[in-house]
Amino acid sequence: MSTPAIDTETWNWRDALSTEERRELLQVDNWHGALSIGLNWALVFGAMALVAWAPNPLTIVLALFVIGARQLGFAVLMHESAHRSLFGNRALNDWAGNWLAAYPVWAEVEPYRRYHLVHHVHTGSEKDPDLGLITPFPITRASFWRKVFRDLSGQTGIKQAKAVFLRDVGWGRGRSQRDQGMSRGEQPDVGWHKLVPVALTNAVLFGILWLAGHPALYLLWVVAWLTTYRLVTRIRSIAEHALTPNASDVLNNTRTTLANPLARLFIAPNRVNYHLEHHLIMTVPHYKLPRFHRLLRERGVLERACVADGYPEVLRNAASRAA
Repeated sequence: MSTPAIDTETWNWRDALSTEERRELLQVDNWHGALSIGLNWALVFGAMALVAWAPNPLTIVLALFVIGARQLGFAVLMHESAHRSLFGNRALNDWAGNWLAAYPVWAEVEPYRRYHLVHHVHTGSEKDPDLGLITPFPITRASFWRKVFRDLSGQTGIKQAKAVFLRDVGWGRGRSQRDQGMSRGEQPDVGWHKLVPVALTNAVLFGILWLAGHPALYLLWVVAWLTTYRLVTRIRSIAEHALTPNASDVLNNTRTTLANPLARLFIAPNRVNYHLEHHLIMTVPHYKLPRFHRLLRERGVLERACVADGYPEVLRNAASRAA
């Protein structure tokens, strides 16, 4: 297929893609969606099996980081479901996004969908609900390491658990994920019933481990949710939008971070590192984002876009403020 001609006088990044290429990028493959869910759970159970086989501090720490990254992976799959690009069938998309990804990590597709679309519409502006995650940067190196300590010691996770509980039962103060993007007069869906699917999916996970003869392995899931999941979520937030060059430019208000296989295992599951491409066309399934990235790079679009060579580069910049 020939490269679409680009008129430099009226240039738009969309001119770099043909209609056929955009159509192919947007096509949802149900098998890929199922494979992504299965692979995430396989890595979780594989990490737990490693600890069962060789229980020692090294395997426990390794498992906590693998599971924490996969918990972020489930949040990414929930995000995919929120954009209706996990499965082609809407009912299956929302069901799988909730029961196989969101509920086990104490989240839910529909309120996240409304909240997240506000972020897409107002990226980097004062109306962006995620603005508070990115405005503090750059920070000092000491401040960054204090945040890492709070994440890995469970302080951030306990604070988040309390906030999510209050949000879901309707006791929270201020705005939350559950009341974003709502129509006038619409009330957020909150109450004790919102905790039921979270408890049920976690009970199923515990039951599977109990039947396998290793119920104590469930503690890895809980501890990872409180610790390593918080750290990789923080790194993800920093990489996606912190210190981006221009809030009003779609190629520079969001960052793509190149990730090697090790980074994909521990920091960037399910192609979450291709965040610039996701913001350009938010319904491209995650498994097609690498192809989208290659097309944009081949056509020269990324020459003026915000792309980092890796997570160390992003974190160095985020912690570059003088003490």
